[in-house]
Amino acid sequence: MSRARSIGLLLVLVTLVAYLPGLRNGFVNLDDRDYVTENPIVQQGLTWQGIQWAFGTWHASNWHPVTWLSHMADCELFRLNPAGHHLTSILLHAANVCLLFVLWLRLTNALWASAMVAALFAWHPLHVESVAWVSERKDVLSTFFALLALLSYVRFAKSGAGGGRPAPPFYTSRFYWLALIFFALSLMSKPMLVTLPFVMVLLDFWPLQRYQETSFDTGFSLASPKGGEGRGEEALIFSTQFPSPQPGVALRYAQPLWRLLLEKWPFFLLTLASCAVTVLAQRAEAIAPLGKFSAGLRVENTVTAYAGYLFKTIWPAHLAAFYPLLKPIPLAAVALAVVVLLVISALVWSSAKSRPYLAVGWLWYLGTLVPVIGLVQVGDQALADRYTYFPVIGIFAAITWAAKDLAQRFQFLNKLLGAVAVAVAIGCLALTENQLRYWHDSGALFTHALAVTADNAPSRLNLGAAFQEENRPDDALAEYRAALRLDPNRHEIYNNIGRILNDQGRPAEALEYCRTAVALDQKSPQSHIGLGIVLAELGRFDEAMNEFSAAAQLNANDPAPHFQMAKTLLKQGRDAEAVPHMQDALRLRPDDLPMLIYTARVLAADENPQARNGAAALALAQKAAQLAGGPQPVVLDTLAMACAETGHFDEATQFAQQARDAAQAGGDKDDAAKMQQRLELYQKHQPARISFKTE
Repeated sequence: MSRARSIGLLLVLVTLVAYLPGLRNGFVNLDDRDYVTENPIVQQGLTWQGIQWAFGTWHASNWHPVTWLSHMADCELFRLNPAGHHLTSILLHAANVCLLFVLWLRLTNALWASAMVAALFAWHPLHVESVAWVSERKDVLSTFFALLALLSYVRFAKSGAGGGRPAPPFYTSRFYWLALIFFALSLMSKPMLVTLPFVMVLLDFWPLQRYQETSFDTGFSLASPKGGEGRGEEALIFSTQFPSPQPGVALRYAQPLWRLLLEKWPFFLLTLASCAVTVLAQRAEAIAPLGKFSAGLRVENTVTAYAGYLFKTIWPAHLAAFYPLLKPIPLAAVALAVVVLLVISALVWSSAKSRPYLAVGWLWYLGTLVPVIGLVQVGDQALADRYTYFPVIGIFAAITWAAKDLAQRFQFLNKLLGAVAVAVAIGCLALTENQLRYWHDSGALFTHALAVTADNAPSRLNLGAAFQEENRPDDALAEYRAALRLDPNRHEIYNNIGRILNDQGRPAEALEYCRTAVALDQKSPQSHIGLGIVLAELGRFDEAMNEFSAAAQLNANDPAPHFQMAKTLLKQGRDAEAVPHMQDALRLRPDDLPMLIYTARVLAADENPQARNGAAALALAQKAAQLAGGPQPVVLDTLAMACAETGHFDEATQFAQQARDAAQAGGDKDDAAKMQQRLELYQKHQPARISFKTE
């Protein structure tokens, strides 16, 4: 095995070992619900309906069908086991590490420098968010196709260089069109990499050296392919301005900038199309209006974000899942960021001819961050670790080649720089290992975010939601109230407070919060559902049904409004009318365990014979038992109800005994007592009957 292959394999193996602890992590309440855990279409796996939906939806304010297909494939293979979803992202990241190593090796033939760029990319803790967050699959997937596009482009660009010939016309090169296909797939995974054609132009400058200046300070021309002399577009040139990336190879077929840009017009066309689609997808919800974030604030945030990403690349401390955009940004921070960016840009510009790798790396970083830098503000964050996944490759390359250049000039520094490189790599691995722990669950993630950031209302909101899921209502309420003090205009906070107050038997207090939530955002289905639940609890059933109907119209794929309509009808004693709504909810989310159990119980034991259907109840209860994956008391109790309704009293007795014993073992004395009562009915060959007005 060659040295290059051994190094590539080592990079991949170390990356896998570093990230494998992430398989113990679960889903988090930051977008994972929209993408996987509460997305019924994705959960069905790869289906024709799902494929059509993926290419036709703007769900989650993006058009990225390839990303949706990857999540569907995960659900096909792993269902809702988070380890499988994390494994896919880890494997994609490891593949990206290998592709990046091969890319720089083919570009420069510099083995150890290419390996260092790949290692920094692989193990830098800034990249943990892109890999460990299931919803950010789009990062690793889009970069995977982008790197394949660049590899194909390099193959096209270098196809004639070895013999001093130009690359073939782009329209005759299969590698060019292969690069275009991969670029399209990258954009259909995440539209952030619309700047990839500009990266290709940078690589034309260095290290491909396809760019020809209009005049030359040094250098000489060789005979043109036609036998003439000259320095025109068709001349083969040898320029001492740009050192060759491959030792001993100095011949390059150079072209003017306009031709290199024109050559890439299909790529730029895809960029324009992707930008247009993205704006259409995000304008309704994701893109923040100028009234919320002024143009001046956006410019200030752009400057500080560029400097902030650079600082976090060099000193990756206090990394968080969310960095709030503070208003106003301190003037000193803006001024310092401007000075840093101007100084670096001036140094890079002054050395562009002697050290072109600095210009390429710096412009790679600046350019690829443009779509997410904040001029078009999406969300409330000031910056995000995930946005650095592709852009900081430019910084890694610039630093690595600068060190390589330094080592060539001063041989005595070789060992020292080698030791520094090893220390940096080990340090990155340690920090990545530590950062992975914070992605274990929502509670750990946002507790850490609050520890390293200030005035972070979204993180308090998400931490409160995590506490609510853990049945810690008092802790959740405290976080929501703290978030409300920081951001009194966020409708989700009011809705969540209202839901907790209602669950605590305080619907009159909850009503005010839920009405405020709807008033702040009339287009939020969850706010309408929250208000409807409180109205139903207060006995205002018609108003509640109106709210659920509004939620269903806003999101036709959400089963919650239909399910709440059914429960509201049951409260009114209109049990037969409730059944179709439960069936509608299950059609939208057929594997929802709580809805399966509740519907099966209604069909098996409702007091109204018109609402009962024993065969359907048994089928739903059996499916619930399969999904539960273990002997849960409520599932066993539901199976017993369904068996009794269909006349299988021996089976009903057996399941009821198991349910009672499991409830007693779990300390649920009230539930165990009710199950004992139903058990006695089954022993007498009598089915159970329940009123769902208060269930």
